[in-house]
Amino acid sequence: MFKTLMVAVAGLGLSGLVAAQDVVEGQHYEVLDKAVDTRIDEDMTEISMIEVTEVFWYGCPHCNRLQPSLNAWIEELDEDVAVIHMPATMGGDWNKHAAVYYAAEELGIIDEIHADIFDAIHEQGRSLTDDDDIAAFFSDYGVSEDEAHQALTSFGVRSQVNQAHSRMRAMELMGVPALVVDGRYVVSPSSAGSLENMPQVADALISKVREERSQ
Repeated sequence: MFKTLMVAVAGLGLSGLVAAQDVVEGQHYEVLDKAVDTRIDEDMTEISMIEVTEVFWYGCPHCNRLQPSLNAWIEELDEDVAVIHMPATMGGDWNKHAAVYYAAEELGIIDEIHADIFDAIHEQGRSLTDDDDIAAFFSDYGVSEDEAHQALTSFGVRSQVNQAHSRMRAMELMGVPALVVDGRYVVSPSSAGSLENMPQVADALISKVREERSQ
């Protein structure tokens, strides 16, 4: 099984707001050889949206540590930025947790349960890899255990897990957490210098995309 990406010990000195010209390809972020199609439906919006995909695994301690700074950053994003959460799929528990995410989404409880799943795994010591345990956990959020079991094994959830796997391969990711901006620019803890720097680098890349689109 692949290991999660290690966080670089030495930071890159990023602090405060980072301008687009301050981030360097190959140093603060990587560029995909082939851009990945974004999921934002442009026909449903009146403005040109910039997509940021957070790729995560519920069992990843780095992903868990990133959540507070990431959530605070998301709260401050402009209306032309949309954040998509995508669970990583690397087999075993990773795929099971991806199914947990998409089952919760299918059941309409993902917004209220997402942070609690991280907490259950990292603070309460629950693995959430057994269907009965997952169903019992879901039942605290207004769905029955039968509904949870059906969602976990549904065709729709299996399809979404497979699609996430295909997208992760297209993003050339070998670990998490990662932020993928506009389907092209990949930010990791090692490239950003720390977990806390990841949103700042993503911010600069969002500005870069805006500049590119205005030309």
